[in-house]
Amino acid sequence: MRIVTRAIAMLLLPCLPLRADMTSPPAFFSCTGYHCDEGQTVWLNEAQWQSIRELFTDTTSAAEERQQLRLAIARLEQEVGAITGTWRDLAENVAGAGQPGQLDCIAESKNTTTYLKLLSDAGLLKWHSVEAREVRHPLIFNVHWSAVIRDIHSGERYAVDSWFLDNGQPPYIQPFDDWKAGRDF
Repeated sequence: MRIVTRAIAMLLLPCLPLRADMTSPPAFFSCTGYHCDEGQTVWLNEAQWQSIRELFTDTTSAAEERQQLRLAIARLEQEVGAITGTWRDLAENVAGAGQPGQLDCIAESKNTTTYLKLLSDAGLLKWHSVEAREVRHPLIFNVHWSAVIRDIHSGERYAVDSWFLDNGQPPYIQPFDDWKAGRDF
């Protein structure tokens, strides 16, 4: 039953449009365990969403918007973490392995992509579009997933990667080709 409910939520929630005049986003699915095998539907209230929206005032460049995205994703991780228990998520996998609320890169990249889509659907992104998640595997045993954005003016792609940090810390954003090659931040 849990799998069926999760599947229905994942299919229907992306179909709910978010208008720029909405005071809070529609419900969305958030991963709460490794590989996104577990998760729950989350609703943010007006005050929570407003604190995110306020981060995007007076954006004058793509570089500035990327910094605002880092802060917004950190705030979203904090808000969602308090609801779902993922506030416990520690950087990478080893420190929190097997603990409740610990996320791997698959779950982190799915959640980050969801947050980016919420921000985009709300009309908050002026300089970037949200792309599908990407995987890298520079070494056979070093598979890693990340959310991805594209600068709509230059066309440059960026990895938005929160897996390397504890929950609620601003994610790394770096040029996609550097991330794909496995370069450190």
